[in-house]
Amino acid sequence: MGRPPILPADKKFALVLRVVTGELTAAEAAREAGVSEQSVSNWRRQFIEGARNGLAGESGKTSENASRTAELTQEIANLKATIGELYMELRKHTRTAGVRVPLPRGKTHPAQRVN
Repeated sequence: MGRPPILPADKKFALVLRVVTGELTAAEAAREAGVSEQSVSNWRRQFIEGARNGLAGESGKTSENASRTAELTQEIANLKATIGELYMELRKHTRTAGVRVPLPRGKTHPAQRVN
């Protein structure tokens, strides 16, 4: 787990804007914020990359993450349905063989589909 950010994003944004416009140098901004010059340079690089991606029509990874989340949600639903079907098949076959299958723990009932 990383350490918490030293400055809030809005303060970083304001400092980077002042550096980009030439109002401050990276060293001056670093002294003002109480961080290293490398940190200010990294923020500036991230700011410029974000702007470039935004202008190129790539809103970052937000849409990519959303589609991946939707894909994974669908896969989870399919896997849950498959598990439910397999469980029911197992119960059907073990009843005919006289073997008792323990009920699953938790709030779900084996015949219910959990989405």
